[in-house]
Amino acid sequence: MPELPEVEVVRRGLDTWVRSRTIRDVEVLHSRAVRRHEAGSTDFSARIVGRTVAGASRRGKYLWLPLTEPGKADHVAGSAIVGHLGMSGQLLIEPEEAPDERHLRVRFRFDDAGPELRFVDQRTFGGLAVADLLDDGAGGLVPSPVAHIARDPLDPGFEDAVFVSRVRAKDSGIKRVLLDQTVASGVGNIYADEALWRARIHGERPSSRLTSPQVNELLAHVRDVMEAALAQGGTSFDALYVNVNGQSGYFDRSLAAYGQEGLPCPRCGTPIRRVAFMNRSSYFCPQCQRPPRGRAPQGRPAAER
Repeated sequence: MPELPEVEVVRRGLDTWVRSRTIRDVEVLHSRAVRRHEAGSTDFSARIVGRTVAGASRRGKYLWLPLTEPGKADHVAGSAIVGHLGMSGQLLIEPEEAPDERHLRVRFRFDDAGPELRFVDQRTFGGLAVADLLDDGAGGLVPSPVAHIARDPLDPGFEDAVFVSRVRAKDSGIKRVLLDQTVASGVGNIYADEALWRARIHGERPSSRLTSPQVNELLAHVRDVMEAALAQGGTSFDALYVNVNGQSGYFDRSLAAYGQEGLPCPRCGTPIRRVAFMNRSSYFCPQCQRPPRGRAPQGRPAAER
């Protein structure tokens, strides 16, 4: 599943290509793609046509395109197209004459006859909806389905002290806490493993046993690894994650722990280990990231399951 850096790469592309453009028509080709819009596909289209996109925003792994209210002189956005890419969703900018993708689900055309926006989703786990924008209490507007999600570590409004407090108040393994979107959004399996490796912390270490300086150091590593991934267009392990131009990211070439089972740790040379974790995998160095004492291991090695 795309994580924060990948979604941010897509957001930046959308902001470049659809900002200030007015939607001429919307074609919903698969109803499942708008299942999160409870009023149905007809209402979904009706609430969008004729509206102008004010830009592209993101919180965690959610994207949204604020839509200006027609006839309002101040151009205040009152609603937005909200999207989640799921496992395989893609938002692509394509010329109108370009052939349809095999898994094209929704098409947006604009009144300037320029490139159209297409939502492509092979596995249909992602989806789009139109939602009202709400005051987030900090001077910003967020769609109603996103209001409960915590800010992400790259958000200018992210409060480090609040994050440290939330982490240290939990007794779960620190990796589970990093993946908790109510603590901080946007951190997924890949970047949790990479940040923990950089911080030399085992994912099963209870978060309550980490000191405030340790949590702050870990947060700095989360930010560093995400910024590094952003600079390389994100991480692409297959053709399902691409930016709006259909290009893959290449941060997978820089990964130190995630996906590196059996390869030497870049720091100490010990083979990286993979274990089962929450129906997926965790990767860590057993030398640099010692398991906590008295804590059950993260399950059997994935290769033995």
